[in-house]
Amino acid sequence: MSGELLLGPEGSDPLVSVIVPVFNAAAVLERAAASVLAQDMPDWELLLIDDGSVDASAEVIERLAARDPRIRGLTQGRNSGAAAARNAGLDAARGRYIAFLDADDAWLPQKLRLQLAYMQGQGAALSYTGFWRMTGAGQFRVRVPTRVDRAELLRHNVIGCLTAIYDRSALGSVPMPDFTRSHDYALWLDILSRCDFAAGLDEPLALYFRSKGSLTSSRLKSLAGTWEVYRVHQKLSRRASAGNLAGHVFGRYRKRP
Repeated sequence: MSGELLLGPEGSDPLVSVIVPVFNAAAVLERAAASVLAQDMPDWELLLIDDGSVDASAEVIERLAARDPRIRGLTQGRNSGAAAARNAGLDAARGRYIAFLDADDAWLPQKLRLQLAYMQGQGAALSYTGFWRMTGAGQFRVRVPTRVDRAELLRHNVIGCLTAIYDRSALGSVPMPDFTRSHDYALWLDILSRCDFAAGLDEPLALYFRSKGSLTSSRLKSLAGTWEVYRVHQKLSRRASAGNLAGHVFGRYRKRP
């Protein structure tokens, strides 16, 4: 492992801002928050953005924030979608590094420490890691390439949102484009138009819990979101979009457990 993790001085703004959109996630949110609290690199803040939940999510957020001053709760007031919730968290974030986690997923305790050290050692403004895909059939490892550029990412998205971190000191604050699905993919493409590559640490440092009702549980809906990113956000031709989408389909098939 190359690179030495750079920590901020005591009393300064946190090094990392962890952004978690929350919508009707009362049953799973404590698991996600506990995985951040368990990090062996403590220089972080956790932003929990209630996106108009109608379950007990607001009460869970309030309880978590009362336990640790590094946890802050925000509210959207009404359901605006995950992209808008993440952008609200970005507006409130104080950290140099922006990390993403979904309310129904979790991290392993060494995730921030290992990833940030790797990222700094590689001189990367955007990084990602491998992860475990948790399904009813068991636990499956998702491996990632050690480097990807924008042209490669157009053909296949290898960056899991629950693993991504970007450096605001290099990129500024880059918001999520406002799409219902695949807004994270659109963000990675935006970032890679500002830097040469993203660095991938091929270690499984996060847990992706695949639920039947999640946005990404439907492959067809996910592919439709990818198509929208190509045609609307990237303004690619139908031919170029179709070619890149074929790459996505092939990549998904290769990763299937």
